[in-house]
Amino acid sequence: MSIWKKTFSLEELATWHRGTAIAHLGIEFIEIGEDFVRARVPVDERTRQPFGLLHGGVSVVLAETLGSTGAYYASPEGHRAVGLEVNANHLRAATSGWVTGTARPIHIGRTTQVWQIEMVNDAGEATCISRITMAVLSPK
Repeated sequence: MSIWKKTFSLEELATWHRGTAIAHLGIEFIEIGEDFVRARVPVDERTRQPFGLLHGGVSVVLAETLGSTGAYYASPEGHRAVGLEVNANHLRAATSGWVTGTARPIHIGRTTQVWQIEMVNDAGEATCISRITMAVLSPK
């Protein structure tokens, strides 16, 4: 059974994020499931830190993008979701290819949501695990 309260598509997500930091970093939404949303970020000159590794902040941007997107679409019509707290544990460096993140809810409540985002490299090895807590705001 789907957790989504609003309909959305990969095309809509791409259009919605045009001209934003997400687009600038090359983040691509690649899959929407019944209870998850998945996106990936390239490890390239836009996203590496000076030592050639994927910048940890970019992993957090991917996590926040996925958690925020999931929370928004899992909230009732007219409601918005904004971040309260995000954390990340960097587990393995990525130097090339793509890092793919998958966000799934841990808790979907009336006023808060908690999402877990697991990130892996092209070999399927864990690179980062993140959790974001979202506030669900009622329409004004």
